[in-house]
Amino acid sequence: MKFARKCKPGEDIKKTGKKVAIIGAGPAGLAAAGELICVGHEVHVYDMLPEPGGLLVFGIPEFRIPKKGVRQGINELKEIGVVFHQNTKVGRDIDLEDIIKEFDAVLIATGTWKSRKLNVPGEKLDGVMSALEFIVDFHLHKYGYLDHEPRFQGTVLVVGGGLTAVDACYIAKEAGAEKILLYYRRTRDVAPAGAKEFEKLENFGVEVNELTQPIEFIAGEGKKVAAVKAIRMKLGEPDSSGRPRPVPIEGSEFVREITAALIAAGEIATPPFENGKYGIELTKWNTIKTDKKYRTTRKGVFAAGDVITGPSLIGPAMAGGRRAASAIIEYLETGEWGWEE
Repeated sequence: MKFARKCKPGEDIKKTGKKVAIIGAGPAGLAAAGELICVGHEVHVYDMLPEPGGLLVFGIPEFRIPKKGVRQGINELKEIGVVFHQNTKVGRDIDLEDIIKEFDAVLIATGTWKSRKLNVPGEKLDGVMSALEFIVDFHLHKYGYLDHEPRFQGTVLVVGGGLTAVDACYIAKEAGAEKILLYYRRTRDVAPAGAKEFEKLENFGVEVNELTQPIEFIAGEGKKVAAVKAIRMKLGEPDSSGRPRPVPIEGSEFVREITAALIAAGEIATPPFENGKYGIELTKWNTIKTDKKYRTTRKGVFAAGDVITGPSLIGPAMAGGRRAASAIIEYLETGEWGWEE
């Protein structure tokens, strides 16, 4: 995967003397680093994980994104001069204000690492977990960064209709699940993952239950989940998403035994600060507020990728990172700062 498109290792690049910090080594951050290093800026990338790549490495299965190509692209960035600071979470290990003061420009590209809750009884039981966190832990172990191997037995429930839910089904099987159920509150034709992905899951052996929503997780021995109570749904008028609103069917509740549940009900943007801190405003969706040139409400600080758009695909995230890099290059050349809707 090519992150530095305009230069290559060994090429003589004239240095500008400007320093740029990037927070987050996922698709947007890596794409921006590739643009900025090639024009001669000094680039430092800060990331909370033990290896650069973000979801490209730790959140997406090998069959979708081969890791060899991703790592090759990252190694090229290192050879060109990008400096990576791994296992460094901004806001915990280093203060964002210190980075802003040290660098001429900062790009925040921290993505969407927080999972939405279903907000139903029993969701805090042992065995009920975020699908994204499970996938990341699975890959952390697979690549030698985590001692504990996530393993399953029996029947695992996956809740959701996006690619995170789909990928969680495949990985749960690899982690030992004997049977996998998928519950989705709408129908496959309006699912974010698409109908074809649902068909592939069925061919893989997953029991797909459309128009089905969990309403309670039931404990067995101790605080371990042992069953799920769900309700059948029907589709009503379109909601704010433009898709038909799922409406519960009264009296359709039923219970299934499970040994674990993976919740993939969507992700929330994870900026490395609370709204207003450092003079940077967030939107009501917890994304970072930016103008059309990716400028935040703090001079010299930009943002790009899922942390400003919410969950998206790799291509748009990388494209946003490159456009933000162009805006940073312009700012470092002119010093101009404003706000353009």
